[in-house]
Amino acid sequence: MTLGNYLKGIQRYTEEELVASLQSRSQAGFSYLYDHYAGALFGLVRSIVPDEVVAGDVLQEVFVKVWRNIDAYDPARGRLFTWMLQIARSSSLDMLRSKGWRNSQLNNSFDDTHIGQAGSTQLPLKDAGLRKIMQSLKTEHKEILELSYFQGYTQEEIARILEMPVGTVKTRLRAALTLLRKMIPG
Repeated sequence: MTLGNYLKGIQRYTEEELVASLQSRSQAGFSYLYDHYAGALFGLVRSIVPDEVVAGDVLQEVFVKVWRNIDAYDPARGRLFTWMLQIARSSSLDMLRSKGWRNSQLNNSFDDTHIGQAGSTQLPLKDAGLRKIMQSLKTEHKEILELSYFQGYTQEEIARILEMPVGTVKTRLRAALTLLRKMIPG
């Protein structure tokens, strides 16, 4: 079989055809969607959810949501891929904010990856009793650390939540990490 004949056998969709196929609950359309978009969506999910297995679960949830809610997709508001990216981002953040995720992370030690996500100083935290140590910090520092590390918010999101400038969030986060470094035996 030549490459040309092989390619003729592969179904290709325009965005409109793909949406129509999904809305008619076509398995072929869904398979095409997964084959062509799973990699990019997983990349986004993985950039938010640090655990690869959990990220895989979130990706599966994203495709279930797309399947169930395809009728809500409005092409006038944006492209299909953009709509799916928003679902992936929301699902990833929902996972990080879930009680189950937070509880699973309570006793995990911090590593350089977490510190990098906070965009600040390097802090080798290995103590499982971090929350206990945090109790001796000022409320403003505890609040910033809780939102950043335990709930997974970005510095920009924390600034919106706490209604303060991003620079203030960064300064308080750096100060909190410096205080923690002094408090943790190392």
